[in-house]
Formats: sequence, C-alpha cells, structure tokens
Amino acid sequence: MRAAPTILHLDMDAFFASAEQAAKPSLRGKAVVVGGLGPRGVVATASYEARVFGVHSAMPMAQARRLAPNAAYLVPRFTLYREISEQVMGLLRALSPLVEPLSLDEAFVDLEAGEAAWDEASARLAGAKLRVDIRTVTGLTGSVGLAGSKMLAKIASEQAKPDGLVVIEPGTERALLGPMSVRTLPGVGPATGDHLRRAGITTVDEIAEAGEDELVRLLGKAHGHALYAMALAHDERPVVAERETKSVSVEDTYDVDIHDRMRVGLEVQRLADRCVRRLRDAGLSGRTIVLKVRRYDFSTLTRSETLRGPTDDPGVVREAAARLLEAVDTTGGVRLLGVGVSGLADYTQEDLFAQAQAQAQAEAEAEAAAGESAVPEHPDEEGARDTVPEQVPPAERRWPAGHDVRHAEYGHGWVQGSGLGRVTVRFETPYSEPGRVRTFRTDDVALELADPLPLVRGTVCDRRGG
Repeated sequence: MRAAPTILHLDMDAFFASAEQAAKPSLRGKAVVVGGLGPRGVVATASYEARVFGVHSAMPMAQARRLAPNAAYLVPRFTLYREISEQVMGLLRALSPLVEPLSLDEAFVDLEAGEAAWDEASARLAGAKLRVDIRTVTGLTGSVGLAGSKMLAKIASEQAKPDGLVVIEPGTERALLGPMSVRTLPGVGPATGDHLRRAGITTVDEIAEAGEDELVRLLGKAHGHALYAMALAHDERPVVAERETKSVSVEDTYDVDIHDRMRVGLEVQRLADRCVRRLRDAGLSGRTIVLKVRRYDFSTLTRSETLRGPTDDPGVVREAAARLLEAVDTTGGVRLLGVGVSGLADYTQEDLFAQAQAQAQAEAEAEAAAGESAVPEHPDEEGARDTVPEQVPPAERRWPAGHDVRHAEYGHGWVQGSGLGRVTVRFETPYSEPGRVRTFRTDDVALELADPLPLVRGTVCDRRGG
C-alpha cells in the first residue's frame, strides 16, 4: 500500500437513474427505477428517491413495484449510458494512463502514474477538480474515494456517496476498517459472510483477531491469506489499465417460457446475430461458439463448439449455434437463451466453405430473380419465390418506456407508457421545463423513435438511436 492516497476510485451516483432524471425534467427529484419491466425483470439502478422505499439494484422488478408503486419505471437506454461513460473515462484518462474501468460507471485511477498527485493535498485537489469536470461535461455527479490502495479507495467512495469526496489518510486505515462489517472486504459475499458469522466473526477487527491460521482453516489457504491481509489494510493490487476480453456474449430472459421449438431456434439465430455485431464492434473474432439454455425448472445447460479458426461471420456463428441447439432438450419450456463467442483474436481466418456456400446461394438467387419480374423476393423465406406471398399486416411498433421519440408537430419527447394501441408521450428535453403529456395511436406516422439528446448543451451524443 502506498504512503500517499493516490489511488482514486470513481463511482457515478445512481448512474442510469440519474441520467434519466437529467434527461427528463419532470422526473427530477422523483423516484425513478431503471431495469427490465417484464414479470421477470430486475432493477438495474434505482434513484436515491426510490431507495428511500427500499428499492435497490438486482431486486425483482415486481417487488420494486410493490415497494414504490408511484415511481417511474423505465427501460434502460444503453446507447446514452455508454456515451456518457466514454465522456467520463476520457476525463479519467486525462489524469493518468493507468485507468481500470470496472463497469460503465466505475473505475480506478492511479494518479501518481499520471503525475496528477503525489501527496494528500494534490490528490484531494485532483479529486475535487474531477468531480467538477464530470458535472460540467455530463451534468451528472460522481463520488470519489482516495486512498493508498484499491480496496480502501473503493470503501472511501462508498462513504462519499452521494456526490462527495472522501480521503483516507495514511495511518488511519486500521482504525477505519476495524468496526466495519466483514462484507466490506472484497471477496466476502453472502456465503463467506455467513460462514464467518457462524464462527463468531462479524467485523474486520474480529478477522484480524482470529489470526491467519484460523482464517485458512475456515476458508482455505488462498482465501484465508488474502482476507487476513486485507483486514490489516494490506492490498497490493495494482491499477491495471487494460483487461483482456475473454468472451463476448448476449442473452435474453423471456417473460413467458418459450415452448415452441421453432421459436427457440429463431431466438438463437437472433442472439447469434447480436453477438456477432458486438464482436465486430470490438474488432474481434473467436473460435469457440457457446450456447446457454436455462429451462423452465431453472436448470442451465451450456454447450460449445470450437471451429478450425477464429471467425466473425454471422452465418458461421448462426450455424454453429443451431447445431448446438439440436443437442439440447427444450421440452417443458425455455426461460433464458444466450449465445457467446470465446477464444478471441483480433484477426479472422475466413471460413472458405461458408464463403463458397454464401456465394453459391447469392448466384442462385440472382438467377431466379432474372426470370421472375412479378414476384417480390424474400430470400430468407423458403419457397417464397414459388408463390405470391400473403400480405401480412406490419407488426405493431414497440414504444419502450423512457425511450426518446420525435413528433412532427410537437418535437422531442419520451415514452411514458404504451398499450392497447396507444402510446403516451411527455414532450420535454434536458434543457426545457417539465413538458406536456399527449397520447397517440401506436401507428401514428407523425411519431417516431429518436436519438437521445446530450444531457448538456454542446456535447456530442451517440447517433445510433435510443
């Protein structure tokens, strides 16, 4: 552990919910809950106003609604959150080359490595300036902890919440940690906490008093040694600037179990495409395709297949995922599906067979099209060129709660709710007063989904949509 408190831990305050409050003037100062809104949804973030009612992250959404029935419940807008996160991480990297992001809203910074701090006074000044810069650039607040180690810096930022700065001065670490719960220490989750409690150990001081040998007996060699060292305020973990990505994956949990085998197959294909998009966005490819299936009884099966070489071809990933699904019994229903790619590389070994197959298919389709001028093409539907397709009405447009919209007459707003062929919109922007509410038909041609607006005028926001 360092003599000076030059390890900084930043944690944005109730990040998702705070971003929504900043974007929606009518929600400022009110209870806001962000997460999955279906029957099996969970809370991603709750505003501090919602936490007063006992709502917290990872809580089932149904329970949150019982605790805070009058809160605003919104679907996450990850496009906006990632944009804000990139702005914040840019500010951190201006302080030091050693920035270790833990999530979109949390990171460690080695201030000494960037010569941004070398003693308590300079560290405190750097932390205070960072908080001002974050508010100026994003309109949001973050809590900053400063200490001589990562463990203590994180504890300090927790003490600083919300919107504060706490410095743990050298020499005070043991006195600070002593009365704290064992759950304060990294690596002590509910199971380890219960195990220690049964042994009469509930505080950090009691861990130190128990001694290293007793902890090794209770928890095993590696965990016991590490926990004893942390109880003595020893944490030598460095700030690591780059974490190697080991896999890329996507998954969906379904509100109602899927029983239809064809529907399961279509969902797997859709997830495979999403996974490949993430893979390509990261400039990666992978050799091992992984399928995850959680069945109606909560049993989870994982199947994998390793290819000859790394790929980022969506066709190859779809075919591999489909083969893996063939070996899984989905009788009784499926509640979760996931597709992932591991064995990552930053290059692609082209799958020549897949390429040849795709080229042959394209040539066959072009040849068929040349002789069929009157029949629309549907290359993804088997047999579609043999008959004129039945006219199917377009699916009803989805209007996720909280997402941005634009109306040709009323301008920018956000979805308060939708159902029964109607969508309710509040028309306001991050820079306006609380706006009026209007209701439209879900198929109103004047209403469309829109990109999120930046929370602060003059900043650049992602244009991929809300």
